[in-house]
Amino acid sequence: MSAEKTYVEDVNREFYDFRYEEHAGYKVASGLTEEIIRQISAEKKDPDWMLEFRLKSLEVFNRLKMPLWGPSIEGLNMDNIVTYVRPDTERMHASWDEVPADIKDTFERLGIPKSERESLAGVGAQYDSELVYHNVKKEVAEQGVVYTDIESALRGPYGEVIREHFMKLVPPEDHKFAALHGAVWSGGSFVYVPPGVSVEIPLQSYFRLNAPGAGQFEHTLIIVDEGADLHFIEGCSAPKYNVANLHAGCVELFVGKNAKLRYSTIENWSKNMYNLNTKRARVEEGGKIEWVSGSFGSHVSYLYPMSILAGEGAQCEFTGVTFAGAGQNLDTGCKIVHSAPKTTSHVNTRSISKSGGVSTFRSAVVVGAKAAGSKSSVSCESLILDKESRSDTIPAMDVRTNLADVGHEAKIGRISDEAVYYLMSRGLSEEDAKALIVSGFAENVSRELPLEYAVEMNNLIRIEMKGAIG
Repeated sequence: MSAEKTYVEDVNREFYDFRYEEHAGYKVASGLTEEIIRQISAEKKDPDWMLEFRLKSLEVFNRLKMPLWGPSIEGLNMDNIVTYVRPDTERMHASWDEVPADIKDTFERLGIPKSERESLAGVGAQYDSELVYHNVKKEVAEQGVVYTDIESALRGPYGEVIREHFMKLVPPEDHKFAALHGAVWSGGSFVYVPPGVSVEIPLQSYFRLNAPGAGQFEHTLIIVDEGADLHFIEGCSAPKYNVANLHAGCVELFVGKNAKLRYSTIENWSKNMYNLNTKRARVEEGGKIEWVSGSFGSHVSYLYPMSILAGEGAQCEFTGVTFAGAGQNLDTGCKIVHSAPKTTSHVNTRSISKSGGVSTFRSAVVVGAKAAGSKSSVSCESLILDKESRSDTIPAMDVRTNLADVGHEAKIGRISDEAVYYLMSRGLSEEDAKALIVSGFAENVSRELPLEYAVEMNNLIRIEMKGAIG
């Protein structure tokens, strides 16, 4: 029995690891061929231009080599991955009561409807390759806010808007898994916030991958127009299987002049998941993008949200925490491109490694020749909980003007024995004391989240810390 297998059995992840027997309404064969792409396109009722886009993306995928910059993904064999699984439901539902019982129970147990009722302006829930539920509050829709599944938008009145923006920030030629996404994408959300509209409470999409040996390739496209304001939350989870699963979604964010977008993510994929997700934002003059990212799950992650500060005075804030345990190699970070004058970026991350987990923070800050007066600061702190674990920091800076202020700071440490002893003297067990210290270390992320998501993140930390003594 492998060390990774022992770890998974030792840790109680039942809240996320429950699963139902697969009841696929339709799924394609494993592997990646032109015939499979045409089958997916026919299922999605794509317009002709999208089928052509998919087929060109397949050509790019076959031409490009596997990425070499991160941890090994040799265990991922695309011949064994099913790229499209439609759950056994005929359509997306706007009423929660109409969703099939086992799918509904999955999201009920994850707290999605409860969150919607109590604190969200709208929710989209994806199960395997399809959105099974989508709804937005009446008062938000009356503001002119569009929040729907991207496929309905593609086939409806927003088709030309989708065509104008789809994979323009993340072209298929960007890397092999961007090309894969362009070929097999399915599901995801489309959001448009009109000029000057402030959405006071968050929108959320939740992605659940239930099928073993499958991939999930949702596409999220958000346009926040001039002077508008939005908080969008993304949640992800999957049960544990003994075969590889793949997540290669794509997020494209367009932030208009003087607009603001906060994009929060709690990723809790299972430990057999290869998470090769691509996220990118373009920010116009005076606009601001805020990333809040928590990465806990997956076997291997490549995740580097990118911000293009395209207009004068554009801003980016990136706040993240990564927790790598046994059998995990999480390669995460961010990239920021300062393309205009007086742009600013601030990066503040925490990483935690235990039980042999590997956490790598990889950042790139590019300041162009036309970005005079720009400022960027990058701060990353790592906490290593034992001798078997590892943490690395790989910063890159490319500054093309002398009129910029760019800085990087990195710290690596261990849990203080004195702090543990003090908490134990106040009645906490050693395990709870360490969990509390780790939660405090990650507090810069949890304080940026709505209360219920901060609670979920701290629950994940306690789950991961169980059995971490020694």
